[in-house]
Amino acid sequence: MSVYAEFVPPPECPVFEPSWEDFSDPLGFINKIRPIAEKTGICKIRPPEDWQPPFACDVRNFRFNPRVQRLNELEALTRVKLNFLDQIAKFWELQGSMLRIPHVERKILDLYLLSKIVSAEGGFEMVCKGKKWSKVASRMGYPQGKGTGSLLRSHFERILYPYELFQSGATLTQDSKELKNLPIFGTSPKVMGLEIVPTDDGFNKKQRHLKSQAFAIKMRQRKETLEVNFIDLYMCLACGRGDEEDRLLLCDGCDDSYHTFCLIPPLQDVPKGDWRCPKCVAEECSKPREAFGFEQAVREYSLQSFGEMADHFKSDYFNMPVHMVPTELVEREFWRLVSSIEEDVTVEYGADIHSKEFGSGFPVNNGKRQLTPEEEEYARSGWNLNVMPVLEQSVLCHINADISGMKVPWLYVGMVFSAFCWHIEDHWSYSINYLHWGEPKTWYGVPSVAAERLEEVMKRLTPELFESQPDLLHQLVTIMNPNILMAHGVPVVRTNQCAGEFVITFPRAYHSGFNQGYNFAEAVNFCTADWLPAGRSCIEHYRRLRRYCVFSHEELTCKMAACPEKLDLNLAAATHREMFSIVQEERKLRKSLLERGITEAEREAFELLPDDERQCDKCKTTCFLSALACSQCPERLVCLYHTQDLCACPSDRHYLRYRYTLDELLAMLHRLKVRAESFDSWANRVKEVLEQEQSPKRALEELQALCDEATERKFPNNELLHKLQTSISDTERCRSVCAELLTHTHSRRMTLEELQAFVDQVQNLPCVVSQLGQVKVLLEEVTQFQHRAQAVLKGAELSPAQPEELEALLEQGAGLAAEAPECALLRGLQEQGRWLGEVRRTLGAGGRGVTLGVLRGLMEAGCNVPQSDAVETAMAELQELLTIAERWEEKAQICLEDRQKHPLSTLEAIVSEAQLIPVQLPNILALQGSLARARAWVTDLEEIQNGEHYPCLDDLEGLVAVGR
Repeated sequence: MSVYAEFVPPPECPVFEPSWEDFSDPLGFINKIRPIAEKTGICKIRPPEDWQPPFACDVRNFRFNPRVQRLNELEALTRVKLNFLDQIAKFWELQGSMLRIPHVERKILDLYLLSKIVSAEGGFEMVCKGKKWSKVASRMGYPQGKGTGSLLRSHFERILYPYELFQSGATLTQDSKELKNLPIFGTSPKVMGLEIVPTDDGFNKKQRHLKSQAFAIKMRQRKETLEVNFIDLYMCLACGRGDEEDRLLLCDGCDDSYHTFCLIPPLQDVPKGDWRCPKCVAEECSKPREAFGFEQAVREYSLQSFGEMADHFKSDYFNMPVHMVPTELVEREFWRLVSSIEEDVTVEYGADIHSKEFGSGFPVNNGKRQLTPEEEEYARSGWNLNVMPVLEQSVLCHINADISGMKVPWLYVGMVFSAFCWHIEDHWSYSINYLHWGEPKTWYGVPSVAAERLEEVMKRLTPELFESQPDLLHQLVTIMNPNILMAHGVPVVRTNQCAGEFVITFPRAYHSGFNQGYNFAEAVNFCTADWLPAGRSCIEHYRRLRRYCVFSHEELTCKMAACPEKLDLNLAAATHREMFSIVQEERKLRKSLLERGITEAEREAFELLPDDERQCDKCKTTCFLSALACSQCPERLVCLYHTQDLCACPSDRHYLRYRYTLDELLAMLHRLKVRAESFDSWANRVKEVLEQEQSPKRALEELQALCDEATERKFPNNELLHKLQTSISDTERCRSVCAELLTHTHSRRMTLEELQAFVDQVQNLPCVVSQLGQVKVLLEEVTQFQHRAQAVLKGAELSPAQPEELEALLEQGAGLAAEAPECALLRGLQEQGRWLGEVRRTLGAGGRGVTLGVLRGLMEAGCNVPQSDAVETAMAELQELLTIAERWEEKAQICLEDRQKHPLSTLEAIVSEAQLIPVQLPNILALQGSLARARAWVTDLEEIQNGEHYPCLDDLEGLVAVGR
């Protein structure tokens, strides 16, 4: 049973996001990513965010007729099934019956799969003898134990077995035991199951549709008329009698007559519709099938009307707004539809629209209208698809003709499910596709190494298609589910190309895909130097397939070889290698002609001839370097690979038509070699300069001259040139740094380590830096200073260094070209001395001017100086003094705030003890003042008590108030 398995997306292809620097050289960037991307066949490139070319098409005047695509006819396996059903329907319709495909287990019976499985099991009779119908049912996916095998046998016997016997050649003239043993079948409504029913109306294959219980198929009607033979009308050709005229059938094709009972198998009733005799059935069924291709839609669309139709179709199909449909859902549904023979979904695709006629989506400076400055920038960009094919590094810029689709972009207006089928580009070239706007385009790619594997798998799985169309994969009309290809060992990748993104396909990389919705894309081919060997292999492949070429590969190569100085160096080297192979092959082919005795020759400017006048009659290759002609048959021409197929005339009538002599070809090859070797000579000189070890260093001017030569002669932007440019820039920078060091104008002082590294760098440069000696002197001064500083630091561990000595050393270090790491240690030592001196002065002041704030400040400063034993001891003393002082301050505060009165003796003890601490304590001073006032009050009280006179009341009241 043909059960659709849910689609599993293949792995994602590589995605590249070039920097502006990389993006500025399109073909250079593509060559840079080629080692990675060609392994998957396709890749996606996201331009920098700010690169957004304006859409330049004239939207109001853009009109096109799209192609009509019936989805289930695109997929190879589905088309094979549909073709098989069409043949079965034709077989029965010619006999006045209409085929209805039965249901088994509530699913339409896959007659094609049933036929294949029965055939694989040995055929109908072997399956019957071996009682293998249960096995057949199991292989088709039906559950066991439901009698499905018997039902399949019945359907096979009634529908497929007569057709297979007919295909095997069984006719009326044969004594066919198999036919005679068949149960009666035909137009009678009494036949059980009604798989084959009478009909009298026409039916178009394109209008298949699912009905309530069965799905009716009839043959595709043909317009041809059959010749009528009026001899022996009304005489049965089987028995030779003309009696029982009511049972005598007259063929609607040839007017032959047969009794219904003379047919094998016999018919029970006279067919109600058209009836064809066995001879006409055989003739009709043996006619070759028409080549499959897309039809053009009758309706002409504008971009707006097509978009409205596309969006309406998608929103209706998925029953949601177009922008809310997930891409994964569209992808699964697409592969389900193309695999279904039941659902006939038709979409339209505006494909291969010529940009010359309708205008490119990119701005083009063709003089038709004035471009804005922004449009001018994009019109010159190498990523503009009108510019890329004719860039200097591109091979196609040497073809004069505007080849539509290759040098001139094609436009594509898509809707949901509209598809482009598995194919490789003409001449196995690169292609680049840019999605201007709209919904994504889903791509699938296969690398070139797996191209033959893909072809082999498709031919093995659908041999019927390739028997009728051997070049099927060149017609761009067939897809196959990537999951099927992957299951047979073909590596496939995928990607969703969004608006503003490029997709690159590499030489001989098969690719296909479909559109997620309404969008507008543009594509073109291009060829780089690395393509040349692939292009030659493609011509050999075309020669075997007898396929026409788009252009002559030999002509392109020779045209480049004729002007080597105009070639990019990479291209010149590649052309030299390609030309060498071509010349060697041409020499061998011409030598074989001489050995056959063909000595006559004449020069021919093949490039001036139309292509159809210089194509090999045998393999259709476009000739350029040479061809064989015959003086007796001037209309014939063959390439030198097919000299035996020219004509039957004697060989002395044959003569060679050539474009160049072998000497001229060798001269062209030599000029290419000189051009290619000029780079080698330059590269050797650069290597000698850059990789010198013991030889004298070169002047900077010599390196600059080599760099200028590379620019002038258009040498490739390769790693060697980068090294040369880096050496020049490094030398110039080092000279500048040397000057700053010697004049003390550098913005930031180097460290000793940096200065040492800089000197080493200058010494390793391939060219002379005259200030190096002076810089070495500066380095030596810093090194000597370092030794002195280390000695002072070592002595400071035993006894404190003298401040004057430290100050002098630091002043000397500040005047040097670089700073030694010991300078920081000396500064730390200097800070230590200053802090310790401050601590000594503070602690030796006897409390004068020493406050808690001063102590805390010294503690905080001590944390920031480099630590040593002396610093730690001083910090401990300060911490102890600060702790004691804070404790006495706290006691004084309690005495001052406490409501409980304390005896004077207690307060006097606190104040007297606190006065021993060499720190000014505010609360102790306040307590001392309070104690003095208390003593004065006591003295006043004693005077009153010991006085000779009684005190007045006012004096007593005042004294009490003060005491409180």
